[in-house]
Amino acid sequence: MDGPSGAGKTTFAATLGGTVVPTDHFATWDNPVDWWPELVEGVLEPLTAGHAAHYRRVVWTDGTPSPGPWLTLPPCDLLVIEGVSSGRRAATPWLSELIWIEGPDEQTRLERAVARDGEYCRPDLKRWQTFERKWFTEDATRSRATKIIHAV
Repeated sequence: MDGPSGAGKTTFAATLGGTVVPTDHFATWDNPVDWWPELVEGVLEPLTAGHAAHYRRVVWTDGTPSPGPWLTLPPCDLLVIEGVSSGRRAATPWLSELIWIEGPDEQTRLERAVARDGEYCRPDLKRWQTFERKWFTEDATRSRATKIIHAV
C-alpha cells in the first residue's frame, strides 16, 4: 500500500487484517528508500519461504529515528507492507496487489502528518514531501497500482 505521506495509508492498512509492516520501521529522514534490501532479507524472503521474519525496526522519538527492538513475525497468510515506497518498482515481484492511497491536497496531508508526528517534525515533513513527489514521479508508482483509493 503506497501513496504520499498523510494520505491515510496506515489507517486503511489497519482495516485489511493480516500482518502489517510499515515502511516507517525502516525509513529515516536521511535514508528514505535505500533500506529496501533489509525488508527483502528480513521480511519478504523468510515469509515467502514459510519462515518467521526477523528485523530491527526504527523507532521515532521526538522526530528522531534510532535503532529499536528486533521484531519477529510468524508466517502469515496476508502481509501488508504500507508506507511511502512500499510499491516501488523493485517490489513488483513480491506484490500480489498494489493499492495506491490518493490523499487530499499536499497542505492537508502535511497538517495531518504534523498532527500525527508533532509540530517539531514540520520542517522534516516538508522536505519529505519534496522527496516523495520526485520519488513517485521517477518510480511511476501510481501508474502500476492495481487499485486506487481516494481518501478524504
